[in-house]
Amino acid sequence: MGLIGLGSMGRHHARVIRETPGLELVAVADPGGDKFGVAGDLPVLPDVQALIGAGIDAAMVAVPTIYHEDVALALAAAGVHTMVEKPIAHTAEAGRRVADAFDEAGLVGAVGYVERCNPALLEMRRRIADGQLGEVYQIATSRQGPFPGRISDVGVVKDLATHDVDLTAWLAQSPYETVSAQVTHRSGREHEDMVIAVGRLANGIIVNHMVNWLSPRKERQTVVTGEKGALVADTIAGDLTFYANGTVATRWDAVATFRGVSEGDAVRYAIDKREPLRVEQENFRDTVHGTATPATTAVSMAEGVHTLTVVEAILGSAGNRASSELVGLG
Repeated sequence: MGLIGLGSMGRHHARVIRETPGLELVAVADPGGDKFGVAGDLPVLPDVQALIGAGIDAAMVAVPTIYHEDVALALAAAGVHTMVEKPIAHTAEAGRRVADAFDEAGLVGAVGYVERCNPALLEMRRRIADGQLGEVYQIATSRQGPFPGRISDVGVVKDLATHDVDLTAWLAQSPYETVSAQVTHRSGREHEDMVIAVGRLANGIIVNHMVNWLSPRKERQTVVTGEKGALVADTIAGDLTFYANGTVATRWDAVATFRGVSEGDAVRYAIDKREPLRVEQENFRDTVHGTATPATTAVSMAEGVHTLTVVEAILGSAGNRASSELVGLG
């Protein structure tokens, strides 16, 4: 395995690749050098061509988003299975070129959406698929916190909201159909730093995303509401809680007049909490080896392109100030 990009994410990938059975880190590259000191005994190569020259079977791409397309296309041309950090590319059009290149070459091409590997979301998806919520009505996400100094080339939509778009379609097992959004610029940067998006999936589930890096309080929460209750995932702690609809009739007249659901039992599940990045690398390994199950298959590049298409629709809707006009995704 080779790794290109030794920055904020690349340094973690280097550690996890070394710790994952079945993977051997044999080459690293970064034109900016190894500022975090993760290369160890490996020489720091200058570019993707040098990485390919090391004779690698697979690669992890953790360079800035603007370089994803060029690096990924070079790896595809060289016959190297590749996982690219999210998003797949800087535009959906570029993402399609990347996905097509890997498909035509018969290679595994994956996108690093590590939130799918969060233990709370993995358990949430299993329980939704098992019918614990019955019919799902809504998926709501909140991803807020302080500005991360590592970000330079994208705004909050492509950096953070892309996670929520991906995990929502994955949880619901349905693509987006429509979306609209509003953004704001408060930090003096070229890119947006706050977004509120509302949409509908192809299967009828309504969704909303509240994402920003202007909050002093860090929150990562996903709430899925259905006919039998709600599942709430706190992905910082890796906790999952089920809030059941009540089954006991209330005798308080002022409350009983409302013909909706009532509060039932709340259960926080004890679940196995493995490091998401490790799970992600194992899924990529198993996908390359052809041993992955539907639950452990790496995020495909086709899924990555759909997510980026939704992200661009969010930015397009916000740019047009189309607060009441949905942007059709086809």
